[in-house]
Amino acid sequence: MSRLEPCLLLSLYTPRDEVDPVERTDEMTALIETRGGQVTELFTQKREHPDPGLYFGQGKIEEIRRYLENFDEITTVIVDAYLSPVQQRNLEEQFGRTVMDREELILEIFARHARTREARLQVELAELEYLLPRLRNLWPHLTGQQGGFNFRGPGETQLETDRRAITRRIAALKKKLIHIEKIRQTQRKGRASAFKVSIVGYTNAGKSSLLSLLSGKPLYVEDKLFATLDTTVKKVFFPQAGEVLLSDTVGFIRNLPHHLVASFKSTLEELLYSDLILEVVDIASPSYRQKMDVVTQVLTELGAGDKPRMTVFNKCDLLEQDALDSVREQYKGRDDTLFISVLKKENIDNLKERLASRAQTASHDSR
Repeated sequence: MSRLEPCLLLSLYTPRDEVDPVERTDEMTALIETRGGQVTELFTQKREHPDPGLYFGQGKIEEIRRYLENFDEITTVIVDAYLSPVQQRNLEEQFGRTVMDREELILEIFARHARTREARLQVELAELEYLLPRLRNLWPHLTGQQGGFNFRGPGETQLETDRRAITRRIAALKKKLIHIEKIRQTQRKGRASAFKVSIVGYTNAGKSSLLSLLSGKPLYVEDKLFATLDTTVKKVFFPQAGEVLLSDTVGFIRNLPHHLVASFKSTLEELLYSDLILEVVDIASPSYRQKMDVVTQVLTELGAGDKPRMTVFNKCDLLEQDALDSVREQYKGRDDTLFISVLKKENIDNLKERLASRAQTASHDSR
């Protein structure tokens, strides 16, 4: 078993934050563990707004720096925020360690989990677009060594060479992804008559496990964030309703990096061609309502907010009966919600019946 990399986690809270601090910390810890790290210490600070140069206040910076002086084994500091290139560079100078922000952390996780050619291209595109404005930080020892009118030092020359190379690679990746999208459009035409269901939800809600159970075909499933990135489509035959196509999409997360949203846009746009969106919710999560809001926000941004939707509350077996009854009462009498347990295979037959009924109704309406 490989040794987990010790990491320091930093988080800043402002009066405008809507996410519970404990939930934020738990999610970042899970992301770090998914990357292969381990949080050895957490430093937090409350401020009206982040410092434009260092993100944190000078006093907190000094406290963290003193702590790091005693722990040489900690080589990575992770900040639960999107840092500007300047903030990231300044923090690395202050700590003498690699500083990684939330976006870089998620990008690295995506890079490790990408399996298909398309997913690898999408992740590489997002990584390069993230790196491009940070290139100058990679050459601080060379830039500005030589001055003078209309004269460039060796660092500046290398900087522009790297920038041109990355820009060319970004253009090539976008071209390849457009070609893949054209292939997907052709595939869509071939299955236009089938009833299409897209399974969505916050990461690690149990989407892939549900798809595997409904289709009767094993899929890669792991209890980690973003265990699967690639869209998987499975055919399921329901008596009287005929063939239904079930597709699993990449999991959503709070503040999903915009570079990833942009590069995975063509994949996520599969949702626009669905007849039904099946949202999977981890009912055992204390912040399941906020996570449902995140899913709604992403769907709206993609233009799929008005799609017919059914919500299944998964992991009911992990909830105390009183708490489960309380949530059930709130959704009593609604035919667009269902409480299930994929692990225990509870209420799955009821879900199949509802999906078949939706497919059958859509078939009749199209005649």
